[in-house]
Amino acid sequence: MAYVDLNPLRAKISETPEASEFTSVKKRVVAAKHQKQPKLLYPFVCNPRENMPDGLPFELSDYLELVDITGRIIREDKRGSIDASLLPILQRLNISSENWLRIATEFGARTGTVVGAEQSIVHYCDSNKLNRKPRSSHNRLLA
Repeated sequence: MAYVDLNPLRAKISETPEASEFTSVKKRVVAAKHQKQPKLLYPFVCNPRENMPDGLPFELSDYLELVDITGRIIREDKRGSIDASLLPILQRLNISSENWLRIATEFGARTGTVVGAEQSIVHYCDSNKLNRKPRSSHNRLLA
């Protein structure tokens, strides 16, 4: 999966995985900003556990970091790589690792049904015809 997501980068068609058209990274990042799961992509379901839902057994943030780190490796047989001077992917997406960690580890206990920047939550509520906006102290962490 990471190999495919890195193809546009390696071919020097795109500068970063999240800017690459037609990749799962781009689709997942765009969907996540709207509190959605891309319909045609297998979901990430976090860590393996009993009664695990169907999906990939790790978190989206782990996959994004894997793609980012792998994309920085310069290969002699490929034209492109992620510029070493660029920030890590979570920072490029404007999400601090501390905030992401707090949200990921406390999600079930502290949040409502959605987490995200205020504008994303309003869009989600409007799109899903929700009258009341879910409240969460974590939402401001992604602002």
